[in-house]
Amino acid sequence: MNMRATSGRLRSSAESELYCELSTAFAPCEFHVKWAAGAWEHAQALKLRRAVFCVEQGLFDGDDLDEIDKQAQCIVALSCVGGMADQLVGTVRIHEHRESGPGVWWGSRLAVHAAFRQHSRLGATLIRLAVASAHARGCRRFFAHVQSQNVTLFERLGWASLGPVQLHGRPHQLMQADLAQYPPCHAPFTGYVAQAKPSACLSACLSARLSARLSARLSA
Repeated sequence: MNMRATSGRLRSSAESELYCELSTAFAPCEFHVKWAAGAWEHAQALKLRRAVFCVEQGLFDGDDLDEIDKQAQCIVALSCVGGMADQLVGTVRIHEHRESGPGVWWGSRLAVHAAFRQHSRLGATLIRLAVASAHARGCRRFFAHVQSQNVTLFERLGWASLGPVQLHGRPHQLMQADLAQYPPCHAPFTGYVAQAKPSACLSACLSARLSARLSARLSA
């Protein structure tokens, strides 16, 4: 056992944790939301989509890739510590649907890591960049099929419901964004930074790391 001397006696490393004045766990202090760049960001976005839509929700078998991925732009949310990306924790994709006429864009596959869903700013910032970056590229109308549990969030962000639809056996709402509330973003690879609450970040970080360790042990 690792022992350390203090106050005339030895203490274990476990006891040392109690005496440490600084947190021994790193937690993200902000989220960087941007257009995906590079193989790692794209691969991690697909991994998160599989975890959410295939494993957690059971909407797809194996993976959720489709024809839209061939033309869609991937957007990612990265948790950052000290200004450096630590983990990909959210994603969404956008594409222009030219068959519906010029300037018609859609958003889809909005996914946030389960340990970070308490950060309402994270999902909202992903949605914001999705619409704002499309707006900068000539978008006139922006639509999405939104799962029922997320409708309230979208309404708070200036979206209007156009009617219910069934997709993949689940209830959705067809919704349209109010472009007036989304000024064009002309630098999507820079994107936006969303600040996070320190206490919530620490909880999410620990939850994510414990989940990763458990998965590693189960697969060992």
